[in-house]
Amino acid sequence: MMRLRQTLASLAALLLITPGLSPALAQGNAEAGKTIYNQHCASCHGKGLVGGNAQSMLDGVWQFGAGRGDLVRNIKFGIAANGMPDYKDTLSNRQINQVVGYILAAEKQAAPPKPPLPKKLLTRDYDVDVTVVAEGLEVPWALTFIDNDTALLTERAGRLRLLKDGELHPDAIADTPAVFAAGQGGLMDVAIDPDYADNGWVYLAYSHALPGEGNNRPAMTRVVRGQIKDHAWTDEQVVFEAPHDTYISSLYHYGSRLAFDPEGHLYITIGDRGKQDDAQDLTKPNGKTHRVNRDGTIPKDNPFADHDNALPSIYTLGNRNAQGLATHPKTGGLWSSEHGPMGGDEINLIKPGVNYGWPVITYGINYNGKPVSDLQAKEGLAQPMHYWTPSIAVCGIDFVQGDHFPRWQNNLFVTALSHQELRRMNIQDGRVIYQEVILKNAGRVRDIASAPDGTVYVVLNQPGTVLKLTNGGPVLRQ
Repeated sequence: MMRLRQTLASLAALLLITPGLSPALAQGNAEAGKTIYNQHCASCHGKGLVGGNAQSMLDGVWQFGAGRGDLVRNIKFGIAANGMPDYKDTLSNRQINQVVGYILAAEKQAAPPKPPLPKKLLTRDYDVDVTVVAEGLEVPWALTFIDNDTALLTERAGRLRLLKDGELHPDAIADTPAVFAAGQGGLMDVAIDPDYADNGWVYLAYSHALPGEGNNRPAMTRVVRGQIKDHAWTDEQVVFEAPHDTYISSLYHYGSRLAFDPEGHLYITIGDRGKQDDAQDLTKPNGKTHRVNRDGTIPKDNPFADHDNALPSIYTLGNRNAQGLATHPKTGGLWSSEHGPMGGDEINLIKPGVNYGWPVITYGINYNGKPVSDLQAKEGLAQPMHYWTPSIAVCGIDFVQGDHFPRWQNNLFVTALSHQELRRMNIQDGRVIYQEVILKNAGRVRDIASAPDGTVYVVLNQPGTVLKLTNGGPVLRQ
């Protein structure tokens, strides 16, 4: 059913009012959408979309998804838990598309101009200076540092970029692997070998599809390593590749974060790929955290290495879609951030063999408003260290190191896509005891990276920008 709904949403989204339509056709669709809205929606959402018994369509707050496909899905299938009926038997696909086009056009017209990026932030501990170090990027996804002056940056479309001395190299690194750049997939995380100074290995996680044409090809997260010589990718080796018969034809929930533990093992997250029950199946790679040696071999002490039929790389299970992964610089503990559905975003401390519960337990509900599960806790299934309801669309995480922000040393910084936030979380004795919003409404925040000197770099998917946060002086406490 979930796959069917995603397919319907994707097909419907293709029919929406777009800038490519002629002005006359776009105007006709908008007028038709307005008429249908007034007939079926205005009694709840207000004439002119300003709100009534249900929420406004013009205030920029989208509790159940803001994308075109999200709106099509919500109208077509309803949100039962909130009293919104489905219109699948009342309106045709074309009529639903026209309504969505009218809503999006009205929202765009009503939206005030987006404010410029901030140049200063006032936080609990510091005045923070903000500098733009890269812009004009196409969905940047991950940033990692080679040294204090050199970083690697991925763009989801498939480009690996070099950031050196505060300047973005104009050319992408040549000959990187071909990626399946469709939906949420593409080139995602990049990581540096713990012994990079000696061996030069760089690791890439990306969506890999089986041969064929179109966007319905089976795909899965894959990890390779290679070296960069003369601004080109070379000496590539496959580090992780799931059995091809486990590949799935969906365009989302790839996970794809990478991290190393103090012993040098590589950890890889793979989302459930839209097959939520697979997260509990040890024969499937999706919905798991995997652990391999840096050359791709399997550590002998992996928790399921000797289990019949289990994939030996599996380290944890029951993970919906972890898109953040970071190692605590002091304790060596591995922390992850995981997307919930509507509600139930999680921060987890990753431990061997632990089942984190998805979809048996969750603090979220399905996008159609129906429960995923009646359970939020169950014996034998781990509880998150922290969770958010409603979801903030939690994404990349990193621990602040170095002496640049001494009061923030070893604090966990957490990014949020839909809430457009950067949060600081104080963790003590394995527990989150305090959190603060550092940055808000500058754009969808995809990743965070602490440079070796302790300055903080923030990756914004939209507007395709990298920000540098520096210490403008401590806040004096009374």
